[in-house]
Amino acid sequence: MAHQIPSDGTLLPLMEEFYTIQGEGFHSGKAAYFIRLGGCDVGCHWCDVKESWNAELHPLTSADQIIKNAEQYPGKAVVITGGEPLMYNLDYLTAKLQKRGIKTFIETSGAYPLSGSWDWICLSPKKFKGPRPEIGLIAGELKVIVFNKSDFIWAEEHAKLVSENCKLYLQPEWSKASVITPLIIDYVKQNPKWEISLQTHKYLNIP
Repeated sequence: MAHQIPSDGTLLPLMEEFYTIQGEGFHSGKAAYFIRLGGCDVGCHWCDVKESWNAELHPLTSADQIIKNAEQYPGKAVVITGGEPLMYNLDYLTAKLQKRGIKTFIETSGAYPLSGSWDWICLSPKKFKGPRPEIGLIAGELKVIVFNKSDFIWAEEHAKLVSENCKLYLQPEWSKASVITPLIIDYVKQNPKWEISLQTHKYLNIP
């Protein structure tokens, strides 16, 4: 039977949740509680969590229980990711987290309307389903995954859609990191508005 996900965000398809170190982007190196929601129709062929795509595979979980789980840890920051977390109404979850003094960060492709109250928005746009322009305007960070040389042009196109205060990151796609990373290094040296994001958790063998 298909999930009946309530529109008020009190139940969410939870794939996994765990306390770890944020490995990439602006908040790299900080302790954070990760909440990974199931469900995504963006369909990146290089996605390293394809098991997140089908929301039906992941149990509907009470947002209150997720909040209770997050509260147990000393790091008072939550990263909500997916899948594509903005497929769901995140107003309830984020408001309750913030009331408890927990910062709320999201990583999204920007393909869906924004819900939730956020301390930090990481926009990681995907070619297969482009971001909504209003999310680019309020993102704190633009993180573009570089899979081949043409992605640099694509990254520049999206850099035009974010605010001038938005941090710009280029991150090598993990399976091609040995080939792509030297290209990113050269590109950032020539275009210093960009910074390099690495998946440090993979180098450090942190989940």
